[in-house]
Amino acid sequence: MDKRTIILPAIMITLGAGWLLAALEFAADINWVWTLGLAAVGVLTFALYGWDKATAVVGPLFLTASVLSILRQTGRLRLDVELPILVMLAGVLLLAARHPRIPRPKWLIDNG
Repeated sequence: MDKRTIILPAIMITLGAGWLLAALEFAADINWVWTLGLAAVGVLTFALYGWDKATAVVGPLFLTASVLSILRQTGRLRLDVELPILVMLAGVLLLAARHPRIPRPKWLIDNG
């Protein structure tokens, strides 16, 4: 089965969940479509591409951005704190992705 066929259903589920949470006024201060969209990108990164040097950075970064977005929108974290955290995390993840046990992305491997 082609993994790309999960993209549209996953996006629809995410948007629907965000819309429902907003309609039910569940934590009304949170933009659920944005927050769940960030999380969906993180999860879909692994679902579509597996585990490699690229997804080891992109997936956790988007998942963390989703959590930090909730904290910011609920007043527990300021934007001027959220952004440096994400920049530092990106650096840590980039360093971690250099580990030799994490495979290179298939699209970077030369087929010749």
